[in-house]
Amino acid sequence: MRLARSEDIAAIVALTQAAYAPYTALLDAPPIPVTEDYAPRIASGEVWLLESGAELAGLIVLERHADHAMIFSVAVSPAFQGKKLGIALLKHADDQARLWGLHEVRLYTNARMERNIALYLAYGYRETGRRPNPYRPGWVLVDMAKPVGEITAA
Repeated sequence: MRLARSEDIAAIVALTQAAYAPYTALLDAPPIPVTEDYAPRIASGEVWLLESGAELAGLIVLERHADHAMIFSVAVSPAFQGKKLGIALLKHADDQARLWGLHEVRLYTNARMERNIALYLAYGYRETGRRPNPYRPGWVLVDMAKPVGEITAA
């Protein structure tokens, strides 16, 4: 796992488009992470890449807030799906939150992304509410949160 650099932008955009393609079809429009400008997020140190050899296998975009970490996007390349890399990325978010001294990781997802919601619930997230998407009329966001414990010595 490493922080993204500016030269990674094309690979980040390509992986995000590929990972979210099924949802773009389901929603008849690209989800917000597909249309995101990742340059400022890379500059802010919010994008981590998971590589397998020389290939980009997945990524997570994690924002640091005063009282929680917020996952903006988790994306796994279709070529690497089914290998528990999404869980590895979620574990990275937990670890990073602990390093930041935060006790909760939050995320939001589209209510129609039922497979993702099931994955988050299985990983320990709980639904904290639903709300209209302010950028996409008619879309509903599901807010979720997961407590993370203290860092313990191994």
